[in-house]
Amino acid sequence: MAVPYTSRPLRRAAAWAAGVLLVVPTAVAGCRLAGTDAVTPVPQLLALLPWLAVPAGAALLVSLPARRPALTAWAAAVLAATLWSARPYGPDATPADGPVTGRLRVLAANTEFGNAAGDLLATVRRERPDLVFVSECDPACARTLSVHFPYGAQVAAAGSAGSVILGTTPLTAEPALPGTTMGMPGATVRVGGEDVTLRLAHPMPPLPGQVGLWKHELALLRDFAAAHRGRPLILAGDFNATQDHAAFRAVLDAGDLHDSARLAGAARTGTWPRGGTPPPFAQIDHVLVSGDFTVRGARFLDLPRTDHRALLVDLDLRARP
Repeated sequence: MAVPYTSRPLRRAAAWAAGVLLVVPTAVAGCRLAGTDAVTPVPQLLALLPWLAVPAGAALLVSLPARRPALTAWAAAVLAATLWSARPYGPDATPADGPVTGRLRVLAANTEFGNAAGDLLATVRRERPDLVFVSECDPACARTLSVHFPYGAQVAAAGSAGSVILGTTPLTAEPALPGTTMGMPGATVRVGGEDVTLRLAHPMPPLPGQVGLWKHELALLRDFAAAHRGRPLILAGDFNATQDHAAFRAVLDAGDLHDSARLAGAARTGTWPRGGTPPPFAQIDHVLVSGDFTVRGARFLDLPRTDHRALLVDLDLRARP
């Protein structure tokens, strides 16, 4: 039976609406599948990847009354690609299965220009972590926290460039990662008779016009992870990247590292932006560990006066075979 003439404008409108809804999910899911962060606005939109299933699903529904099989197939493919890409990245466990030789409680936090230093101090007194990786911690912030932690490795700088690693046991400071805009201090700590390498991560965010710099600084972290592959390593901080960014996955793969939140079953818990509407939607704060560790648990903590949630992880270092 012929379709009434009056329905054709509605079908065209439905097809047009579905096409518009599919533009962004198609581009972003395509880049995710291709393993590229591309250029602005793709890196920024990749942080929203799981949420792009909403317009992709809406496009699938809208395409049905349009009665265009190719359009419906396009929408279904994009929705499937988005959902597939949103799966947690990497294995759900490390290969470590030897006896436990040491335990660590690790906290990673961004104090937003040092504003949350006092709140972080209250948190560490309550949670009693062994190690704290603090991004955007200026010298005043470091002094505030050193009341609780007698050992540390610091990049002393103002604003977002300052960072510090603090510990309750002796740390041997290592040179900061060279060639970065914001400080990335390093240290070594003795745990269970082994030296564990520590490095704070804080690359530049993928701002429009600075995507190349963001990729470069994540590549420096990738190279660092690769150089320490096979050794006990904790790489933690504000990565300004999610598991959906190819540059972040390259860090994991190069060092054979594991994301603690993923191991704890919380790979999609948002850490940024906090304190506004909507709630945090992107997990850009991470504690990455080598395969020498297992994770007993991970919790995300809200700190006042910062736009990041902190991540608290309990780790077991296990003997190698």
